[in-house]
Amino acid sequence: MAETVKAKIENSLTVLLVSDLEKSMKYYEEALGCEVNEHWAIRDHFGLGFKLVQATNIEHVRPNHGTWNTYAYVRTHDELDALYLELTTNGAIIVSELQITEHDWGTWKDFSVRDPDGYVIGFGSGNKTS
Repeated sequence: MAETVKAKIENSLTVLLVSDLEKSMKYYEEALGCEVNEHWAIRDHFGLGFKLVQATNIEHVRPNHGTWNTYAYVRTHDELDALYLELTTNGAIIVSELQITEHDWGTWKDFSVRDPDGYVIGFGSGNKTS
């Protein structure tokens, strides 16, 4: 039987319908530190990526209710702390402050930000215990 070869996916983008494209582009660039152009808003070589699309109808802008729209992993707790400081300094809208939860495998630390349309982006990092 022939072996199936799976292609590797390098990155992905979250597509967000927005109410005001210019306002969103400015927020993603200034507050979240993304490189923004007419095609996308990306950070860290597509470590975080969005396709911002102007909604033709404001009712089509529908962030997830009660959870994240995107969640990004950060390598270490120290890097997460630095990212939190950077984003708060840049004026990002903080939804949930840095918090740590304990698990049997170690600790998880995360925080969340919100964009002008209410889309929530979570950032987190795990630390395994020996």
